[in-house]
Order: sequence, then C-alpha cells, then structure tokens
Amino acid sequence: MSENLKPAVRPENPHFSSGPCSKRPGWSLQNLDNAFLGRSHRAKPGKARLKQLIDLTREVLRVPDDYRIGIVPASDTGAVEMALWSMLGARGVDMLAWESFGKGWVTDVTAQLKLDDVRKIEAPYGSLPDLGLVDFDRDVVFTWNGTTSGVRVPDGDWIPADRAGLTICDATSAAFAQDLDFSKLDCVTYSWQKVLGGEAAHGMLILSPRAVARLESYTPPWPLPKIFRLTKNGKLNAGIFVGETINTPSMLCVEDQIDVLTWAKNIGGLDALMARADDNAAVIAGWVENTPWVNFLAVDPATHSNTSVCLKIVDPRITVLGVEAQQTFAKALATRLDGAGAAFDIGSYRDAPPGLRIWTGSTIEESDLVALMPWLDWAFTTEISNLEAAA
Repeated sequence: MSENLKPAVRPENPHFSSGPCSKRPGWSLQNLDNAFLGRSHRAKPGKARLKQLIDLTREVLRVPDDYRIGIVPASDTGAVEMALWSMLGARGVDMLAWESFGKGWVTDVTAQLKLDDVRKIEAPYGSLPDLGLVDFDRDVVFTWNGTTSGVRVPDGDWIPADRAGLTICDATSAAFAQDLDFSKLDCVTYSWQKVLGGEAAHGMLILSPRAVARLESYTPPWPLPKIFRLTKNGKLNAGIFVGETINTPSMLCVEDQIDVLTWAKNIGGLDALMARADDNAAVIAGWVENTPWVNFLAVDPATHSNTSVCLKIVDPRITVLGVEAQQTFAKALATRLDGAGAAFDIGSYRDAPPGLRIWTGSTIEESDLVALMPWLDWAFTTEISNLEAAA
C-alpha cells in the first residue's frame, strides 16, 4: 500500500485522545443552554445542580448508599492528593505502581509526605505487580486501570473484605467503563474528562464509611491546604458531599457533566457503558490478532484495558532500532494519522514505551474504530516505505 492508496472511509469522529476524551455521541453546545451561569454556585439553584450531579453519579456508577460522593478541585490528581494527604500516615502503606501515574503517587508519598513505612510494589510497563505481595493490614494505594500502560487489575478479588487498612484507588480511566467493586474500595477517585468525556479541572472523591472513620479519627502531622481539608472540628465536612464545594466550580462544566450522565442513564446506565467500551476494545483486539507489526503493550490478556489501549510496534525492522529511533517512528505514525484527519492524539504517553495509545471508552462509537484500523495499516506501510527509502 502506498500513500496514494489511503483508505476510503475516515472515522466520523477522529477524537481518540486518552484525556480529555471524546464528547458523547450527539453532544452539542446547545445541550448546555440551561447552565447556571453568572450567579453564585452557593445560591440555592446552584447547589441543587451540584447535588443533581452527585445523585446522577451515584445512580449511574452504582455507588453504595452509605458512600459519600464529593466534587473536588484539580481533576483526578486533586482528588488523589486530597486522599493521600488527608488519610495516609495512620499506618504503613503499600504503594502499587506499574505505569507513570502510579509511580507519581509513590513519589508524592515518599518525597513529599516523607512517610517512613512505605513498601513499593512495582512492575514494568505492560505487567501488573504481584498482587499477592500486598499486605492489607496496611493502607494500599493503586490505580485500577493504568492509563499510560493499558494494564488494569482484572477484578477486586485480590482485595479481602476484612482488611484492616484502607484501599485508595485511582480509578480515573476505569470509572464508568469497568466494574469497580466498591465493597473492596474505601476511596475512589476519577476525573470528568475521562470515560464520560467531560470537561477538565474537576475531580470526584468517593469515600466509604471506613474512609470517613479514618478522617474523623486521625489527624495528619502536616499542615493541609484549604482545598485539601475534608474535616471541620474533627468531623467530616458533610457539605462537600451534597454539593457545597470547597472552591468555585465551573457551572458550565457541571451542566456538561449532568448532560453526559443523563445520556448514560438513558442508554442503559453502567451496563451499557461497560458494554460499549468492551465492544470498542474488541475491535482493536481483532485487528491486532491479524496484524503482524503490532501487539498489545499489556502482556496478559486478562489485564488488557478496555479504555486506554496501548500498543507496541513489534515489526523486526523497527525493534532492531534504538529506543530513540523507535520513538521517532511511533511519533511519525501518530503525526501522519493526525494530518490525514483519521486519528488525533494517539501517540503513547511521554514516559511510556514508544507506540500508540487509542482511547476506546464509552463515548467512542464502535464504527469509528472499525474505520480507523485500515488507517493504522496505511500509516505504518507509508512510514516503513519512507524509512527504507532513507536507508
């Protein structure tokens, strides 16, 4: 295939970025006409909109009634940091890391909080660490789905129900596409701009009764910035979890999140969202099975992500090259697909091995992924021809 033989059909929606992710099918700015703008978010109608968002979240995500749901600043990062700074230090902590964000949480706990009793349980990109090494008498911090590696935990069976420590789970690219077992999770965080394709800068913090008990019984020895403070006079600041946010949220973004949650509810809720992501990921899996130049970065099929699908180039003409040359080739693929209007922002994460990362979350249409696969082959063939011509 040459560059003149481009596939005949482009994806109708070429937005395959892993964050911010594609807007839902049928999205329009007109959907936000009722946004509560130009007034205080603390006014009664403003608080009602925030509470509506929380209630829809509980319904669609199937969060247990006794768990608290709060809207917090600074996206998933802000939500995770609030949990780490507010709850860690009461006992030892096991930190699990197998991709860049998990490694970032390790750095925060060891270099910023400077906790002494920290065990790092790590694995390279493409693999999970040995989950059997985790000690649940300690607190445990982990990502459910590694956005930059395409590796997820297969389920929550490795977490005991009778654990003594807390489980703090960064679920930002898993929530609404993967089956989170809330009975095994004490603190869950995610951001609006991932699986639901919402707008950035807002995070969600979900707390179990055990997490609330920790907050009300333990005071960390370090000062907490105002935006991290979840308690007041030794009690949970309950207002945060009914829409009285710590800082000022964007009510336009709030309206957008209500819109996509309503869409999710109307198409069948969580089951439908998970099925859409599974079907999308299956398109790539079928293509990989029949394509010799590419493979999943995730080694074990049981850990393959159904949202952030990370691919590595295994063609021997590329693997014999140095890492820098492999990165250059992978970037050329992504650039060519971008220029052709076939796929935007699908290069691998900057710290990950060279390759491609294609978002297959619930707002993506399966037909667009079907249309994309021939374009991946076209880009590879074109770039290989350029490489061989330059040799």
